[in-house]
Amino acid sequence: MSRPAILVTADGEVFRGVSAGADGVTTGEAIFNTAMTGYQEILTDPSYAGQVVVMTSSHIGNYGVTDLDAQSSRPSVSGFVMRAMARRHSNWRAQGSLEDYLRHHGVVSVAEIDTRRLTRHLRDNGAMPVAMGSDVDEAELRQMAAGAPPMEGLDLATRVTTPHPYRVEAEGISRGTVVAVDLGLKRDILDNLTARGYDVEVVPAGTSAEQILAHDPRGVFVSNGPGDPEPLVAATEALRGVLGRVPVFGICLGHQVLGLALGARTYKLPFGHHGGNHPVRRFADGLVEITAQNHGFAVDLWSLTDSQPPPREGLVDAALLPQIADTPFGPVRPTHQNLNDGTLEGMELVEVPAFSVQYHPESAPGPSDARPLFDRFTRLIEGEG
Repeated sequence: MSRPAILVTADGEVFRGVSAGADGVTTGEAIFNTAMTGYQEILTDPSYAGQVVVMTSSHIGNYGVTDLDAQSSRPSVSGFVMRAMARRHSNWRAQGSLEDYLRHHGVVSVAEIDTRRLTRHLRDNGAMPVAMGSDVDEAELRQMAAGAPPMEGLDLATRVTTPHPYRVEAEGISRGTVVAVDLGLKRDILDNLTARGYDVEVVPAGTSAEQILAHDPRGVFVSNGPGDPEPLVAATEALRGVLGRVPVFGICLGHQVLGLALGARTYKLPFGHHGGNHPVRRFADGLVEITAQNHGFAVDLWSLTDSQPPPREGLVDAALLPQIADTPFGPVRPTHQNLNDGTLEGMELVEVPAFSVQYHPESAPGPSDARPLFDRFTRLIEGEG
């Protein structure tokens, strides 16, 4: 028999459901994810450390779980919320049920929650701390939620990064080494790099520029990850030390760290971008990519200019971003824009081989529209453009 469970937000809203995972209580920043599938990839994405993920898709767990879909060795989420968990799973790849998986890994989860009401609350009031669990009274959860720390100022990348460097060999004949700075690296990112012929030396978040360059890399990749980018002083300084010396490609948190390395500011989005269906326009040709995203912060390129961003009126257009901005490494220009809110989704340096995007081109989970960005990184490394 399912046990009653409660979720309480930091501003006092109460949601009742049933326990669907491990016993106990948990706190974290609640965000909503609009992906229709890929719940195991979401659970094991280190970018979700410190967060309680609310799935907007109404039916979760119907195809079970498999080791092949995991993006890291264990789930990183602080909690998991669903409208309904599948009573049984059916898929030839499945190695077990989602419920057993959540319990085995100690993930506190709640089902039978009114996720539509909770999502609207987060959309209207912003991502916020929550407390949830079973065998606990509402007053205690209310106190825990009110006392949980906000995401601003949290260095969560240091919590999830690899403690020691390790190497992954290229598929086939090696074309050289790429150093991947692990701020919360996903397995499918490594697969995309090794499939293109590169040995990947994965290094911790705090690795210095000198240590990175000691591997004689042909390129440096700066990964996705959780939390606020501004506390990542060591990673920012390291990136400043490698810019202009080897090609650089950053995604998600790596994109934000690149922005900080260029002297830009970052800021907290109201409820972030989380899901596998975010439209992004490429300025180069005007085409739109449907992208997988998971981030709560964004880069402010206007902070590198003497101008203020214009007010948004009507549909999103390119005027919401500066055409170009000056940095200590030469001009930087935006390359991609989010069509939901107009925020920066990609940038490139004009005189230095470096570019970044705010989303996840490895598409785990999500559409594969952006995977050619790994080919662009390859061309940059090989001096082909």
